[in-house]
Amino acid sequence: MSSQLQKLRDVWLQPHNVGMESTELPQLTFDDLTNSIISPGPFYYYVIDFYDMSLSHISPGIRDIPGFDPEKVTFNDVLDAIHPEDVEFTALAESTIANFFHKNIKREKLLKYKKVYNLRGRLGNGDYALINHQALMLTLDSHGGYGKCLNIHTRIDHLSNYNTYQYSLLGINGEPSYMNINPGSTMQNTMKFSKREIDIIRCISNGLNNNEIAEKLFISDLTVKKHRCNILSKSDCKNSAQLVKACVLQGLI
Repeated sequence: MSSQLQKLRDVWLQPHNVGMESTELPQLTFDDLTNSIISPGPFYYYVIDFYDMSLSHISPGIRDIPGFDPEKVTFNDVLDAIHPEDVEFTALAESTIANFFHKNIKREKLLKYKKVYNLRGRLGNGDYALINHQALMLTLDSHGGYGKCLNIHTRIDHLSNYNTYQYSLLGINGEPSYMNINPGSTMQNTMKFSKREIDIIRCISNGLNNNEIAEKLFISDLTVKKHRCNILSKSDCKNSAQLVKACVLQGLI
């Protein structure tokens, strides 16, 4: 393994991250998995156990995109498929996210956030394509160390070939979402969307107008207009089309 990839693995081996004991995976069905996946393109998923770096629940799509055999693929194979120039960004993003939860938010909150960023991944033919990485922590051990995590990789080069080298933390069950964060930053002045704003963004992506959104969310159309203005201002987007594309690329919708 290269020194760059070892740096990435070292992030998960930090004392406050490393799993000290095996954890039991909640009973997962295909519906549970697909409900966690926002996929604007071809994708595959797997569950990584950070206690021993083993993989399970590997989807057949891993054969179609990076060209791995679902019966034989290892986590090292997945890491080796990251473009060498993107490994440093990946390590820094993972380290920043881990430190944020360790220092600022209760550790168990990890289970209520999906972390998202883009990287270039190697395809089965040897070419590289832009991949959207989504990770949802499923378990923590009794010490708060990483347990099992669902990772989803979606090919998005049909939407963009430009990587912003930023990450987002998408809140689940009412938690706020933090968007477009620069790795290594203190997260001050980070774009933060409330649950209501996320609901409105998803309504916009489904083509609903202000009156339809107001009716669906049981709020006034004036409130919807105010939220839309705030959302566009926060996201630095000029219109709804640009907003929807940005949120698709971040795995929000």
